[in-house]
Amino acid sequence: MSRQVDLILKGGTVVNQDGVGIRDIAVDKGRIVAVGDVSGLVAAAVRDCRKLHILPGVIDSQVHFREPGPTHKEDLESGSRAAVAGGVTLVFEMPNTKPTTTSAEALADKVARARNRMFCDFAFYVGGTRENVQDIGTFERLEGSAGIKVFAGSSTGDLLVDDDGGLDDIISRLSRRAAFHSEDEFRLRERVGHQVAGDASSHPVWRDVEAAVLCTTRLLRIARKHGKRIHILHVSTAQELPLLAAHRDVATVEVTPHHLTLSADDYTRLGTRIQMNPPVRDKRHREGLWSAINSGLVDVLGSDHAPHTLEEKAKPYPQSPSGMTGVQTLVPVMLTHVNHGRLSLERFVDLTSHGPQRIFGLSRKGRIMEGYDADFTIVDLSRTETIRDAWIESRSKWTPYDGERVIGWPVGTFVRGHCVMWQGEIMGPATGQPAKFIEALIPEK
Repeated sequence: MSRQVDLILKGGTVVNQDGVGIRDIAVDKGRIVAVGDVSGLVAAAVRDCRKLHILPGVIDSQVHFREPGPTHKEDLESGSRAAVAGGVTLVFEMPNTKPTTTSAEALADKVARARNRMFCDFAFYVGGTRENVQDIGTFERLEGSAGIKVFAGSSTGDLLVDDDGGLDDIISRLSRRAAFHSEDEFRLRERVGHQVAGDASSHPVWRDVEAAVLCTTRLLRIARKHGKRIHILHVSTAQELPLLAAHRDVATVEVTPHHLTLSADDYTRLGTRIQMNPPVRDKRHREGLWSAINSGLVDVLGSDHAPHTLEEKAKPYPQSPSGMTGVQTLVPVMLTHVNHGRLSLERFVDLTSHGPQRIFGLSRKGRIMEGYDADFTIVDLSRTETIRDAWIESRSKWTPYDGERVIGWPVGTFVRGHCVMWQGEIMGPATGQPAKFIEALIPEK
């Protein structure tokens, strides 16, 4: 007797931990129930995926969706629309909102705002500060918590913890892996005079390599002292990589598409549009990051999606804010690198699905296998498109990649079996739910 299921994806080329091959996938009640042999199953819906690649849902573990706060440039709904339009099924959102996410109440408020309003699934970092350090163990176990995020160098917001004592106190109390923005605040203050008014290319001169190296060195030392796990976000310098390689038992590594794609040469063309913290740097650093991708040192890709309006970005440097859109362009930009031979498709999947699942301990995410959530990023690896500002779903409505021709395009996004994007059309209703983590599992109701 045939068994009824909700969905079968037919004939797609599945990319997973055990290789690449044409397989069918059956989905029921939001979970994967069969991969490969789906005989004996009858589906309420069948999606033809021939000539397409089916990837485990792409996870972007660093986005800034601005809500609560300056929602004129992004909110949870618009940010999630950008995510699924670009093939992203789960995001980790950052705590430098207004007010900051630094309490259980603030986290619960974000989860309530996001549930069934975001189109993708989600988790929220709680900002670690001197004031809330006693509650870190509690924050790590709350529903929707991605763990603790610490700004060891100033960026956007009011969450700076720049001294060894404050960092030591936070790190010593961790039970899960915590994420860090790693730039040395003392050096940034010393070098602020290196900013050149009206010249965004002075941004990496001010926020120099040594600022990153000094801070990463401090964080590794403190993590080693306490035997705690840290995650260094948006690594941007070649000099940090040997340090991180020497501490793989306590440290994991994120790099971004913009640090892998852009270089200091692009300030002439794009100016403040590529102003980020840490900065886009000289090509030798970009090549160092690519070497780390190919050696296996890098664990994950994060977009660091941090939108501002074009009017805000048009302010003369250094009054211009740091940040750009990125969640929607992560997949096509990186698939273009795949097509150009910079990394394999399997390595891309490791960086965007298997890696986040592995280092953050996500439950039922990041793989295409029986029992896992039916999260899929479906791509046409041979499709050529030109990225345009008009395609961008973010409220800020622009991308530094406007006019760039890419090879490889997201054509479908499934979140727990729900098709939320197909061929550019975003489909409701929104059904986003908080992700679960193995180290903080909350009993199912």
